[in-house]
Formats: sequence, structure tokens, C-alpha cells
Amino acid sequence: MRPSRSLPARALPARDLARVAVFAALIAVLGLPGQLPLFGNAVPVTLQTLGVMLAGSLLGARLGALSVAAFLILVAAGLPLLAGGRGGLGVFVGPSAGYLLGFVLGAFVIGWILERGGARYRPGLGFAANFLGGIVVVYAIGIPLQALITDTSLLVTAGLAAAFLIGDLIKAVIATLVAAGVHRAYPQLSGRRRTALR
Repeated sequence: MRPSRSLPARALPARDLARVAVFAALIAVLGLPGQLPLFGNAVPVTLQTLGVMLAGSLLGARLGALSVAAFLILVAAGLPLLAGGRGGLGVFVGPSAGYLLGFVLGAFVIGWILERGGARYRPGLGFAANFLGGIVVVYAIGIPLQALITDTSLLVTAGLAAAFLIGDLIKAVIATLVAAGVHRAYPQLSGRRRTALR
């Protein structure tokens, strides 16, 4: 009898699946405080970007991106997990669509930078990774798509998005401090993170 080939060659171990599920749940929980619209912007301020930064910082590129993707799959399935109780396929054609898609790549970039930064977590590099992945990458995808969907000029949309910058920088600092504390308490995380893409 031939062995079954239904399972993928690189199926995730149960421990990694649990981590992905925990961080998907964390991102959902960070949406509970709600959303804050700024200056009439169609895209609200939420705490969920903090979860994206933590996922990349603590799980690495692959698992961090998977945890965000799992969260977005649940949202697409209709669960009201986005801040403000939003969910369903409609959010992926709304003004926030680019930012949501940017979450996945943002978490990956954060983990990718840290995986190449040495065996020990360094807060300076951690903040740079959170800034580049959690802000620059997310904005780079979110702003053009928001401009396209809302039929607004790129310059005006970028100006509206600039209102998020202070809050996102604060979230990057918080994510860096939390990640530094967790890596200090569990130094084995750095080794796992660095081998995540091997």
C-alpha cells in the first residue's frame, strides 16, 4: 500500500500551529478597544498594527506572516474581528484593503530583518524592523490602494495617512520593548526565529 501524499512536505509542527493561532487571536483581541477615525479618513486608527509588529518580532518571518494571514482568512470568512466589529469579504474591497494586505508582508519583513540580525535580539534593530515592516511596508501598500479605491489623489491620501504616523511610531516602540522583554525571558526564541526560513 502506497503512503498517503495528501499532507504537504513542510506541514507545520503542532507547536508552530499553536503559535500561529495564538498570534492570530492576539491581533483579533487588539481590535476590541475599537477604532478611532481621524480627520474624516476612511481608514481608522486601531491597535491591530501592534499585533502585526509583535507577530513578526516574536515568531519570525514565516510564522509571523502566517499568523496574520490566518487572522485575515477568519475576517474574510465573515468573523467580525477587525476593529469596530468589521468582517467579511467587503473589507477587502474597501479603503482599508491595502493596509490589511500590507499587514502580511509587514510581519514577514519584520521577521526577515530580525532573522538576519544576529542571535541576540537588539532593541535598536527591533525598532528599525518594526518601523520598516510595520509602517513603511504597510503604508506603501495601503496608501496607493486607498487612493485607487476612494478615487483620491495619492498626495491627498498620503497626507491623510500621515495622521497615523505618531500612533504607529508609539506602537513600534511598544512592540520593541515587549519583544525585548520576551526575548530576554525566552532567549531560545532568537534561535527558533533565525531558523524559521531554513
